[in-house]
Amino acid sequence: MAGETPTQPPPTAEPLPPPPPTVTSFDSPDLVQKEDPSPVSSTPAVSVSVTESISTAIAEQEELTPPSELVQSELHATVEVEKQETPPPLPVESESESPAVTEKPKEEEPSAPAAPTVVVLESEMQQPSSTLPREVAKESRSLAAMMEKDKTEAQEPTLSSTSTTTTSAPVEVAAVVDQKKIPQNLGSFKEESNKVVDLCDAERNALEELKQIVQEAVDTHLFTSETKTEENPENKKKEQPAEVSIWGTPLLKDDRTDVILLKFLRARDFKVKDSFAMLRNTIKWRKEFGIDELLDEDLGDDMEKVVFMHGQDRENHPVCYNVYGEFQNKDLYQKAFSDEEKRTKFLRWRIQFLEKSIRKLDFRPGGVSTVFQVSDLRNSPGPGKREHRLATKQALELLQDNYPEFVAKQVFINVPWWYLAFYTMISPFMTQRTKSKFVFAGPAKSAETLFKYIPPEQVPIQYGGLSVDYCDCNPDFSDADPATEMTVKPGTKQTVEITIYEKCVLVWEIRVVGWEVSYGAEFKPNTKDSYTVIIQKPRKMSGKDEPVVSQSFKVGELGKVLLTVDNPASKKKKLLYRFKVKPFCD
Repeated sequence: MAGETPTQPPPTAEPLPPPPPTVTSFDSPDLVQKEDPSPVSSTPAVSVSVTESISTAIAEQEELTPPSELVQSELHATVEVEKQETPPPLPVESESESPAVTEKPKEEEPSAPAAPTVVVLESEMQQPSSTLPREVAKESRSLAAMMEKDKTEAQEPTLSSTSTTTTSAPVEVAAVVDQKKIPQNLGSFKEESNKVVDLCDAERNALEELKQIVQEAVDTHLFTSETKTEENPENKKKEQPAEVSIWGTPLLKDDRTDVILLKFLRARDFKVKDSFAMLRNTIKWRKEFGIDELLDEDLGDDMEKVVFMHGQDRENHPVCYNVYGEFQNKDLYQKAFSDEEKRTKFLRWRIQFLEKSIRKLDFRPGGVSTVFQVSDLRNSPGPGKREHRLATKQALELLQDNYPEFVAKQVFINVPWWYLAFYTMISPFMTQRTKSKFVFAGPAKSAETLFKYIPPEQVPIQYGGLSVDYCDCNPDFSDADPATEMTVKPGTKQTVEITIYEKCVLVWEIRVVGWEVSYGAEFKPNTKDSYTVIIQKPRKMSGKDEPVVSQSFKVGELGKVLLTVDNPASKKKKLLYRFKVKPFCD
């Protein structure tokens, strides 16, 4: 079909500048325009724009709409009759509202046209209300058994107040249950600057004071000698001070010392004495634990799928993924936690991994000296696993005491219902500053939450992104190629429109997280006598299909490539796509 179209572009089309990128979202026949964040093609001499518009199949939607409207009108008519025959519910719903609500039905009885529109909205909202509140209430009571009495008593008024209005009760009750299921975020933590010029006077003075104390400790060999300084301070000063390093960085040699000391100061609220005590204990622990020797140990690669580094977040922090579901493997679980010796070995492996990751950070002022942590709790061992609970507590205490301020953000994804109880148990062992960096997301919100902090092209494919393992062959795209992220609203279609202005080969990747939508692709030439080329016939994509669709099309004439996603579901979907333009070869 493509061969029938002319291969020479019209002379009037070449000088035309490309139209600005636009995105249109269609909840109704009206067009709603918004900005398109799609990436600009990096290929020179090729102009590509991306637009979103209503799909060409809207005529089919109009044909299917009248029968559904008739059915809805009949259903709404019956609901309206039932409401008129049973007036008692109206005063009950209006008890918390103004008296004018109860008088309106009597005044509007003769106005029949206005009644169906009101009934439509109420019927749609009230259909799930007969079953949803019961299920939600049952689940909230089971979860409340794991919480303290004061928390449940504080939430009871919310449940009782929402029951007065039937249309808003399911939403508010569900929100209360979500708060019980997933711990609330304690605040939006913003990482502070590690530049001295950005510190306030009190913080700058505390840093200078700590540096003086550290310099004195180095001169008196306080960090390197097992004997106390007070026993022979004069002899200590006569000896040549030994170099003291931490995380591969020598102290007091350059401005990297400021960044390291600021970590200890912030961990102890800029209390100089407490910060120095923490630093001294950390250096002592590193010697006892044998960190320098640990870096060269061969501890095997059994845990490489449990903890791994992959990509960067939007602020260029390296991202570390902790996949606790890997411990569903009984052999791996026994190898890591079955006894004290194995738990110690697992802890040494985890510290080794952390130390190697820290050595890649930049401790210069303004550099990236923290890590973005992602903890995947899907199929994670529950709080009933005593061995895992002990190892987690031990690791948590050790990391908090000896690795201050190395976490920029800690995001928990696929959080199960039982994590509330587990979080309540380990919460007392964490500082308030540590907990303020936590973000929690259930399974339905995990990918969306990750995209807030990490670009989709940097998120691994198993977590909803486009990034594949480096061992896989993907010659067209890499993590450096940006992707466009957009939302497909329930019951709407989104069409990505890529306008072509010269011969080329267009390559693209597209993904809808979780799919359960229809996807199709076609090429529409600009010439009137040309035919539309079906690249992929629209078909239903399920969650079991390939997570990412990679396609290409050889464009021999001016036209548009349309990528259409139809979301008939009642939930919004995340759409990701990116494209490249390659030279045309005959």
